[in-house]
Amino acid sequence: MSEPNRAVKRRSLLAAGGALAATVAATEQSAALTTGGAPRTDSVGGDDAGRARIDVHHHFTAPEWVDWAEREGLVRRRDLPWWARWDLDSTLALMDRAGIATAVLNPTMQDRYRSAAQAKEGLTIVFRSLAHLMTAHPGRFAFFGPAVLDHPGLTGWALGRAFDLGAVGVSVKANYDGVYLGDPSYDRVLAELDDRAAVLATHPLDLPGGPPGVPTVPGIPNFMCDFLLDTTRAAVNMIRTRTLDRYPRLSVILPHAGGFLPHIATRLEAFGDFCTPPLDASLVREHLHRFHYDTAGPLAPAATLVATAGADRILFGTDWPAASAEIITGITVPAVDTDHAFTHHQRRGINRDNALRLMPGLGHTPSARKRHHRADPPPQPARRPAV
Repeated sequence: MSEPNRAVKRRSLLAAGGALAATVAATEQSAALTTGGAPRTDSVGGDDAGRARIDVHHHFTAPEWVDWAEREGLVRRRDLPWWARWDLDSTLALMDRAGIATAVLNPTMQDRYRSAAQAKEGLTIVFRSLAHLMTAHPGRFAFFGPAVLDHPGLTGWALGRAFDLGAVGVSVKANYDGVYLGDPSYDRVLAELDDRAAVLATHPLDLPGGPPGVPTVPGIPNFMCDFLLDTTRAAVNMIRTRTLDRYPRLSVILPHAGGFLPHIATRLEAFGDFCTPPLDASLVREHLHRFHYDTAGPLAPAATLVATAGADRILFGTDWPAASAEIITGITVPAVDTDHAFTHHQRRGINRDNALRLMPGLGHTPSARKRHHRADPPPQPARRPAV
């Protein structure tokens, strides 16, 4: 699979106007971040709306983990896909260039373990690497803890370790062996996350039924179409099973602007009666406003998403390093900063404030994040009966 940079070059002229404005803002932001100065967030208009972004969709493959995994025979470094070649220097350079103050790291490659014991050893290395990054670069990094649902006996340990280190949420795949989020088999872990009033960030991989990594349609990489369908299936299944009713303190982030979900909202309302149990239009509309959506992918078209979910539910995300620096600075950033569907106030929310409201731990130091997650959760509202 080739890197997507070549396709972007053909579109770079279309985004040049927006990219210029974004580059000016990002250059000023870079100077503030590199010198340790505080980014300006006092204005909701103009270029200030694009400063001090929080990136909630950032893939992280710890270099220390790659060293260990190669020794264990889990990966071969030379065969790693481009999105698993994370390094600190290029990451910080991209963050400064795009005006990103904080990146929420989502550990990748965590579905390759052969046993629970091996998974625990690998995760220990990942957690150690995350802790080091947050300590060495205060405020620049936060993380979602991998839930490792592939190894259910290890899930509780992984969640506890992640939150002890200050995780701002948990990451899971849209489906495991063809069983999608919303299925009752996930109730135990979702109940634990609900007790913590946690954020769950889901991410697609491959559709069930085919060999992992093999294109469903020859010549079309799965991330082009199938990833969006994977997210959409998970979201509709969570609506169907009333997951957010049963776990009202759980917050769910859908990647890539929700996949196809915003685009089929009217179709869901019209044909929801054919689901089991039936979905009425009001239930669909309510749940579409309860998910959160990131801009990685990149975002398009903004007006549809705003009309479907509301701008206060949109979070800035880059998909780095799956998305190149050229895509992020030439398309993803301008898609937020220049789209007329957003007001200046909404841009500031998308770039930063919505994430801070959803994940208050992002505003704390690593040690303060630990205290935040160890605190007793507020009283839990009564849950509706399971479907």
